[in-house]
Amino acid sequence: MSAALFCLFLSAVGGCAFFVFVGKLGENHPLRKDLKALNIDLRDYGFGERFAREAALYEDLFAARVSEQHHDLYRVVASSGEIDARVSGRFAHTADDETCFPAVGDWVMIDRLDDRTGSAIIHHVLPRKSMLVRQSAGLRSSGQVISANIDTIFICMSLNEDFNVRRIERYLAIAWDSGATPVIVLTKADLCADLPYRLSELNEVSIGVDVITCSAAAGTGFDEIESHIEPGKTIAFVGSSGVGKSTIINRLMGRDVLDTQAVREDDGKGRHTTTHRQLLLLPQGGIVIDTPGMRELQIHSANLTKAFEDVEAIAAQCRFSDCSHRTEPGCAIRAAIADGTLSEERFASYNKLQREAVYAGLSSRQRENEKLTRMFGGKSAIKQFRKEIKTKKR
Repeated sequence: MSAALFCLFLSAVGGCAFFVFVGKLGENHPLRKDLKALNIDLRDYGFGERFAREAALYEDLFAARVSEQHHDLYRVVASSGEIDARVSGRFAHTADDETCFPAVGDWVMIDRLDDRTGSAIIHHVLPRKSMLVRQSAGLRSSGQVISANIDTIFICMSLNEDFNVRRIERYLAIAWDSGATPVIVLTKADLCADLPYRLSELNEVSIGVDVITCSAAAGTGFDEIESHIEPGKTIAFVGSSGVGKSTIINRLMGRDVLDTQAVREDDGKGRHTTTHRQLLLLPQGGIVIDTPGMRELQIHSANLTKAFEDVEAIAAQCRFSDCSHRTEPGCAIRAAIADGTLSEERFASYNKLQREAVYAGLSSRQRENEKLTRMFGGKSAIKQFRKEIKTKKR
């Protein structure tokens, strides 16, 4: 019979102790148990010199990489194998926000190399070399780490009804901000009636980014995908549900390790198959991280300068440095839109993502002030507007 797992917590109010049930250990536990205890070379999982130096600073602790996360429960790969883990009470208490907590891909320091006497305790997260972050749901301005310590981000999009250039721009802005290199992977090429037209649509937004087209049905494009895989390097797969992320990973793994489902026939949209983030070691070397489908990807931080290099290069040619690109004389943006050098849609997308990036880092009051500034030019302008209305009524 599986043993129940309880955690003892000390309440900050009244100093009361209480138990919280967090799950069961055994064959029905949600975390994978498919790796037996063995001697693992962590360098295969990306444990390079940088992380080795950082880990050496913590005596009596062991390095491990987060391979799965289920709420507050983790699965980590240590030199002894894959084991359960959770953060220490002190870690949870001192964390500034959600982004401080471990995420899939993180290197962490744990107190033990087996979980036979209980979950390993995570005491530290080693400094990240990169992290892909999105805005948390709701009104909070905190971010949510999708994956950490990644080298490449495969932005997957299907060449059916899921194809959306504006969504690609959004993914690229976040990917460039992560510190990793984005690659656009267009899936289900066998379902596309006019591939050259789709690729031409991407030309304007995919500046400096490799674009791969593939088809699982036809078996094409996988050589290009594999050319981006290197031993010790990590690739994160992101994209909407049903675009074929899990199918590609199964192909790279040489076996079906992830569930897949067909898209809905009525609208071509995908069904949620992947329910949590998961890190896997490829047989040929290299590491992949599978992520759940994300149709709505809110911006927490973004590198618009890199994602919209063309727009900002044109804006730099405006006569006035503070040009709003509306009615000012000598506006290079308006001229570029007029002669077809820049599309109105791309410029509108740039403005929209810029506003989101600004809003994400503001409090609710700051967001309201920003909205007033954008609509009226600030509170002083609103006061002047009110005076003019009163004058007209007299």
